[in-house]
Amino acid sequence: MRVGCLRGLLLLLLVAGMPVSFAGFQLQQQQHKWPVPYRRFDYRPKTDPYCQARYTFCPTGGPIPVMKDEDVIEVYRLQAPVWEFKYGDLLGHLNIMHDAIGFKSSLTGKNYTMEWYELFQLGNCTFPHLRPDMDAPFWCNQGAACFYEGIDDLHWKENGTLVLVTTISGTIFNQMAKWVKYDNETGIYYETWTVQSSPDKHAVVWFEAYECSKFILRTYQKLADLGAVFSKIQTNYTSIILFSGEPIYLGNETNIFGPPGNKTVAAAVRAFFSPFKPPQSIKEFFFNVLKIVDQVVLNHQFYLFYNLEYWLLPMKFPYIKITYEEIPLPNIDNT
Repeated sequence: MRVGCLRGLLLLLLVAGMPVSFAGFQLQQQQHKWPVPYRRFDYRPKTDPYCQARYTFCPTGGPIPVMKDEDVIEVYRLQAPVWEFKYGDLLGHLNIMHDAIGFKSSLTGKNYTMEWYELFQLGNCTFPHLRPDMDAPFWCNQGAACFYEGIDDLHWKENGTLVLVTTISGTIFNQMAKWVKYDNETGIYYETWTVQSSPDKHAVVWFEAYECSKFILRTYQKLADLGAVFSKIQTNYTSIILFSGEPIYLGNETNIFGPPGNKTVAAAVRAFFSPFKPPQSIKEFFFNVLKIVDQVVLNHQFYLFYNLEYWLLPMKFPYIKITYEEIPLPNIDNT
């Protein structure tokens, strides 16, 4: 997976949620629909020149080809450890995996890979830049689909998975391609975190992640809706989950940082994100860790940016967890 290093640590998180006030400004709970629906947009905005990727996004990518209706296309589940190109199977031991999907045309013999990932690496999608010339945190956050010819068998097989899951016609493939275009143009922001009330099976989910595995799951479901029949094999996916009491809505950028905004809340949001900037030394790294512990563990606060809006999470045990759990492939029984 083409992705840079996540800035800082993935956090140490706390023991109990509680109501929060800022210097006399009381944050009021409001009624919300849970989980908060992921917002779709009418078009994908141009990227800001300030945002620069360490690794070029989709360097060999191209348009999805139109297949002949009579073609028979094999569909493959692809999974490998995150940063496998740099660290091998290191993160695979922690079940931190990246997902993609492969296709092979029986008429042409060509194969293809399709995946969805960050334009500017994971750290930029998870934490903002605090620019001295701007009051509001500045986000370099977009994710997008990448389609390119070829399947790197060694990459997927050596430390991960490359397995046939279904076959489809060229007609179904072309219908899927139209859906991918829509999905890619309207779902533009990467969301790292799943946030829920507890580790229990029936816990309330406050926010759902929107990342590589969710794109693959949506694609599988679309193929099933179009008539694909999937093999009955076990399929697991990685999630990074934060555990929180009921989130508190703070507002959008204008509400908080604009002329009518609240300076106290704005300062608190900036202070929270400050330790997540890339450290310039080992000393600064450990100092930032202590600041994260102070803000998150001692002050019981985590700030989430979701759908271009800010939320306050009253964190609670067990704080954060990386899971690798089964989500079955679509079939007649579970669609």
